[in-house]
Amino acid sequence: MGGQQLIETNLEDIKFLPSWAQILANKYQSKTVNMYLIYGNIRDFLPHSIKEGEFRFTKVQEYIPEVLFGNKDIIAYYDRSRGITFCTGEMEKEYLSIMQKFYPDTKKEDLLSKNPEKSFIYLENYFFINIPKKKRLVFLIDYAETIVPNDEIGDLDEIDRFCLVTLNRWSHDPIFTNNDVSVMLLSENLCDINKRIVNSPSIVKVEIPLPDEEIRTMFCNYLYNQNLFTLAFGVDCKKMGSLSSGLNLWHLHQIITESYTMGQIITLDYLRDKKREILENEGAGLIEFIETDYNLDLVSGHEFVKNRFKNAARAIKHNQLDVLPMGYLISGPIGTGKSFLVSAFAGEIGIPMVIIRNIHGQQNGFTESNLEKVLSILKAISPVAVMIDEADAMLGSREDKSTNSESSRIFAQIANFMGNTEYRGKIIWFLITSRPDLIPIDLKRQGRAEEHLALFYPETVEEKVNLFETMKQKLHIKVEDFNVSTIFKSINFDISGADIEAILVRAKMNAAMDNRIKVTQEDLKQTIKDFIPPVYPYEIELQNLVAILECTSKEMIPKRYQNMERAKLASEIRELKQLLNIK
Repeated sequence: MGGQQLIETNLEDIKFLPSWAQILANKYQSKTVNMYLIYGNIRDFLPHSIKEGEFRFTKVQEYIPEVLFGNKDIIAYYDRSRGITFCTGEMEKEYLSIMQKFYPDTKKEDLLSKNPEKSFIYLENYFFINIPKKKRLVFLIDYAETIVPNDEIGDLDEIDRFCLVTLNRWSHDPIFTNNDVSVMLLSENLCDINKRIVNSPSIVKVEIPLPDEEIRTMFCNYLYNQNLFTLAFGVDCKKMGSLSSGLNLWHLHQIITESYTMGQIITLDYLRDKKREILENEGAGLIEFIETDYNLDLVSGHEFVKNRFKNAARAIKHNQLDVLPMGYLISGPIGTGKSFLVSAFAGEIGIPMVIIRNIHGQQNGFTESNLEKVLSILKAISPVAVMIDEADAMLGSREDKSTNSESSRIFAQIANFMGNTEYRGKIIWFLITSRPDLIPIDLKRQGRAEEHLALFYPETVEEKVNLFETMKQKLHIKVEDFNVSTIFKSINFDISGADIEAILVRAKMNAAMDNRIKVTQEDLKQTIKDFIPPVYPYEIELQNLVAILECTSKEMIPKRYQNMERAKLASEIRELKQLLNIK
């Protein structure tokens, strides 16, 4: 394939190209379009076959002209930093020679200007000069988001509006299509590009995906054969390729170079740590990996929900991914340990779990760009479990029907991704909320967060004692041996796991102030006597009732609510909302 020209590539040769390049090749050969928006993993290396069984790796910006177009005819580049450049020195020399004849008073700096208003006009005229010569013309615009940013037309400056109009005009100009002029826009995120470009039917969108396991393994072998790193016993390039899901080749090169410089042998733990560090940095604080040293055995109560999770963990370990729900809705009042329970599930399964942090931003298109990054990472590192805390606030709504509503676009993007059955068992969603009634039904239906589970405060003294013992173990607090149940019998208010945790911490403080390691019965009695639970009973009751309404099993529901009719339940919820003056 070395030096292979796309214009001469027949259909038999195209099948040896990567899938994204096949799309580009087929569209090019159809001669129906002349503009391509190439996005995704565009800052990476790509394998380029030199001869049978031998590869070298090159950057995307070189791969397109060299492998697909053979570095022939005229290949020009533009970005805001360098202005106009060419694939070879000869191409630039020819360009300057011809243009200075037509524009004798124009300086070289202007002909190669960083200002797109100047450079695009000169380059377009150069294209028109060369079209009669039947030359193939390719123009690559890198960092396209800097000239056609995702803003409303009224917010664009004069130069950006010029670029938007020029590119739209070029995209459907028959002179360009009929005479072999191709314009390629490069950008990492589709959401960073102006919607008029992205949604244009005359512009082909081509995504370069992250490398698969085979390519990652090939790249590791390529560098290993150059003695650029040392592997620990039991680790080989195939294992590196398998464990590096979510990373691109540039990331692998970075890990290998750093290990070589530091004299570090690459172990599986070293690779996992570096992978986590890179992906969290790539996510720019948008995702965080959860690593727990406990499992569901440390969760007190909630037996029904724990059993469901243990069954799911068993299915994951046996690779029975088709029996898993697409996602879970975890509801219940504050302080019931919803996030802790899901974190414990992370310790139960053999796949990574990540938390999605706040993806929302104030600038136009910022949230969409963040979401695109997050979803790309999730696809790349699957199988993965995804926790979204405070999901009612995070996920947006379809309520805003306006065309330009970012909230509705974000919601649609998340809903479509969550409902993609291609990822069943590969991306498992956990939507955590104390107000499940605020989560749109589109996300709670079958095929998305289809399993609805709820947690409630402990009801019996035995449940409270068990929760106390669990919290004591979790917090590593030493307590003298005495009958704890007598203390909990005296408590005449609903108590949550968070309340018990607060009581234990305060009691430990009292003991520490008295230079004691162990908490005594008297410490606990005094702490509980002084403890005032948070005063928001109506809010807690509302959170209880909306969680009950979501339950798909009676076994989860507290006994005092089990026989309540759904009509009465809905009526009480309405009354509480009116009382609290909330939706």
